[in-house]
Amino acid sequence: MTRRALLIVNSNSRSGAEALGTVVSGLRDRGIDPLRLDASSREDVSRLIVENRDGADMIVAAGGDGTLNATLRGALETGLPLGVLPVGTANDFARTLGLPVALEEAIAVVADGASRRVDVGLVNDQPFLNVASLGLSVALAGELSGDLKKRFGKLGYAIAAAKTLSKAKPFRARIVAGDRKVRALTLQIAVGNGKFYGGGNQVDEAAVVDDGLLDLYSLEFARAWKLVLMLKAMRFGQHRALKEIRNMRGAAFEVRTRRPRPVNADGEIVTETPARFAILPQALEVFVPRGGEDYRA
Repeated sequence: MTRRALLIVNSNSRSGAEALGTVVSGLRDRGIDPLRLDASSREDVSRLIVENRDGADMIVAAGGDGTLNATLRGALETGLPLGVLPVGTANDFARTLGLPVALEEAIAVVADGASRRVDVGLVNDQPFLNVASLGLSVALAGELSGDLKKRFGKLGYAIAAAKTLSKAKPFRARIVAGDRKVRALTLQIAVGNGKFYGGGNQVDEAAVVDDGLLDLYSLEFARAWKLVLMLKAMRFGQHRALKEIRNMRGAAFEVRTRRPRPVNADGEIVTETPARFAILPQALEVFVPRGGEDYRA
């Protein structure tokens, strides 16, 4: 029996535009009829999902983490499972789910894979999958232009990061976790729902996407250049032993700053401080490779 998919493709990216034909034909070959939703902005994506929900069996998003983030409200409201086709630059959520890199194999997972329920993070009621953060990541997003990603791909992250670090300055923040309140002079505060962010860095080596918890870290360096010495630990999420990095785990956090500071979620600026972080446990159904429904990523 043919199934119907609401198809979201980021055609503004070079990889998304190039992948469109392969995605449509690949889904049809596997018995899935795609209805492409042509959104004029990321804010329209979830509205179109809700308006076209009748008769749909799934949502399929072909793009990067920003594209996936744009589908979240629609996926949560409709309860439709989400199929992820990683044709973006970083593809961190796809990495968290253990999805194959090859597009044809990822399409096969959507068609024939298993389903699994994962958590969704919230920052001021804005949903996110990977990480929501303030500080360096916001400045990095400003440096990481669409043109830079198109020209250099993942190398663009390194170029933008070098520019960001050269201009970084710490800021003061207050972090609240239940009865615990701490003050920090920090370069960045990040709160993770999934395991990966920023092109393969790990929020914490023990982080999982379905444990009902968030992982917070705060980079409390006096000098931004010191972060370069700890890049390997950050890459593999092995920074709990580093005194310059504060680590916390819980179901909710609040971060306050002297002045409102923008908050980046899955690569998009979505809100500002004061920022209240929460978790929606196992709120989203996703397709994963067979066997992937039985393990924690």
